[in-house]
Amino acid sequence: MEERVYNFSAGPAVLPVAALEEAQRNILAMPGVGSSILEISHRSKTFTEIIEQAEANLRKLLAIPENYRVLFLQGGAQLQFAMIPMNLLAGSGKAADYILTGTWGKKAAKEARTQGEVRIAWDGDSTNLTRVPRQDELKLNPEAAYVYLCSNETIQGVQFPSEPQSGDVPLVCDASSDILSRPVPIEKYGILYACAQKNAGPAGVAVVIVRDDLVERSPENLPSMLSYSAMAKAKSLLNTAPVFSIYVLKLVTDWLLGEIGGLDKMLEINQRKAKMLYDAIDQSEGFYEGHAEQANRSLMNVTFRLANSELEGRFLEQAATRNLASLKGHRSVGGFRASIYNAMPVEGVQTLRDLMLDFCRENG
Repeated sequence: MEERVYNFSAGPAVLPVAALEEAQRNILAMPGVGSSILEISHRSKTFTEIIEQAEANLRKLLAIPENYRVLFLQGGAQLQFAMIPMNLLAGSGKAADYILTGTWGKKAAKEARTQGEVRIAWDGDSTNLTRVPRQDELKLNPEAAYVYLCSNETIQGVQFPSEPQSGDVPLVCDASSDILSRPVPIEKYGILYACAQKNAGPAGVAVVIVRDDLVERSPENLPSMLSYSAMAKAKSLLNTAPVFSIYVLKLVTDWLLGEIGGLDKMLEINQRKAKMLYDAIDQSEGFYEGHAEQANRSLMNVTFRLANSELEGRFLEQAATRNLASLKGHRSVGGFRASIYNAMPVEGVQTLRDLMLDFCRENG
């Protein structure tokens, strides 16, 4: 069997081995079914139990209140960039406020402009996208249709440590890269959504947690597949659902509830992993330079570069000899990016930390 590397990819990303092993066992034939998980009907009793358990797991992990729907949709986060303004902005006579802390927030604002007026409440370009705004820096409109943010920017490695205050205006959050990594006060959000392939499962499904009153705001003239109301009424089964992706998401949430013991425990592990790498950066006396400001550093995506960029190729070559993969940073930021999502083993982070220390000692 091929040896598994430590996969630091930003997404599709590392999955828990326990979830992969169970999926592997059921690829050929699920117990009591006789068919592969890839073959069963989305209308079958077996899949009904799977999707209901996936929702129950999410509700338990995130303490989702009863007045929120949990939708399993296709199209990833990028479809939500358009679906959100289609359902909440178009025809409202209002503008939407967008907080831009990185690449994904900017892409979302661009899509929203196809549906209505967008106001920029804060633009991180003024700080080279190295931090999130303070509350007093936000220029929010109390009459806005909603306030939008991305809780964790994978490319820049900046993360909101807590939610901005939006008053009575619904807060809408793209939590694609940090969902299930820590407890979240869902009641502070009107919509919180995430594509699965960074921290919750494989590509192919997005989880959209939406408050009932916002479900009811869906215009009647929307195509059914783009309507939160229509998808909620159909319990995410308006069409053939992404059966396998939802199944693996269920396995990942089983792992979080069982082996990990919930999101408080997961947060402790994630903090410990991130601290290893940030300590290696901070104690290198300038050999490594972090991109994000310390108060807003991501627990999921550690972005850093070498003061001497000519050494970057050598660093990646040595990383490969230690089975460390996908560490090259995004072209817009450069350097390196270590995505240390929930399923990244502590041992993988320790191996990267040790490489960083050794490389600094040999080349500093």
